[in-house]
Amino acid sequence: MIGAPRLVDVLVIGAGQAGLAAGYHLRRAQADFVILDAQSQSGGAWRHAWPSLRLFSPARYSSLPGRMMPPSRSGDYPDAADAVAYLTDYERRYDLPVIRPVTVHNVRRGDACLRVETDAGIWRARIVISATGTWWRPYVPYYPGIGDFTGRQLHTADYRGPEAFCGKNAVIVGGGNSAAQILAEISTVARATTWVTRRTPRLLPDEVDGKALFDLATRRHHAALAGESATGISDLGDIVAVPAVRQARDRGALKAEPMFSRITPHGVAWSDGAELACDVIVWCTGFRPALGHLAPLRLRGPEGVIPTTGTRALGEPRLHLLGYGDWTGPASATLIGAGRTARDTVAEVMKQVSEVSDG
Repeated sequence: MIGAPRLVDVLVIGAGQAGLAAGYHLRRAQADFVILDAQSQSGGAWRHAWPSLRLFSPARYSSLPGRMMPPSRSGDYPDAADAVAYLTDYERRYDLPVIRPVTVHNVRRGDACLRVETDAGIWRARIVISATGTWWRPYVPYYPGIGDFTGRQLHTADYRGPEAFCGKNAVIVGGGNSAAQILAEISTVARATTWVTRRTPRLLPDEVDGKALFDLATRRHHAALAGESATGISDLGDIVAVPAVRQARDRGALKAEPMFSRITPHGVAWSDGAELACDVIVWCTGFRPALGHLAPLRLRGPEGVIPTTGTRALGEPRLHLLGYGDWTGPASATLIGAGRTARDTVAEVMKQVSEVSDG
């Protein structure tokens, strides 16, 4: 592929759930497109998640367009392996033109096209859909003393299972779903677990899952566009009560403490002088959008994200961003949300391609 730049109408960066959903609709539209993926195998970020991670919805509500996710063999809520198998089958079933492993280094402006520079050569595309997600940019906040801690520190992205925590004193940081699921698992083998959060975490009612959350996010999005208010996810709670989390709740393992103010060589400390010794700190503190390849376009806003209208970048109309979170579509970082957002994105992309061709 190295040599003269290849020209396509649409180039998708990333073959995770958002990129594949875009590929499905581009295939249906008979578009001239290609998907470049940095991973050596199918499955996106799900391939790198810890094995016991559970999706927040049953399989029937965790599907991409055109193909339902099969029921999980591990219970009502599919696990990471189920997601990998589903995405692998999805990519194959629709014969999506994924080229891997190809790492995209930079996207730059050209006269008529965007120039996509990769480790396997240069592509030119009339439209680029960036769907690289967030998994590749784990976020750990700074606290005084963080560099002095003599124990182990790891992020959600590094967690692989509870075995390494047997007999340890562990501190789990963060008030979201990943923190609750990891705490639920570690608390069954650790000597002691301490959960610290910036605000009191709230479990959603047992009957609320990811499908309900997506519907709430969609209604809130449409209400905002109409200048109205609507109930949001945060009005109900923060954490989906998947079975392992319910079990941890029922045995009293989900009691959260206020956030510490600093880290000591052997633990953590609060502003009132209290200290806690620990062997390991698990940072379940989220991720940031993986947008480094778009840096040459100079599009980032003051909050670190790229301003968009829908999924289209305001500062570069030939660029769409798909699957990074609510700012690129309601619940677009979820399987069901990515699929629905991709449909609207591809409809707009094909209109843009047609206008360019007619011009």
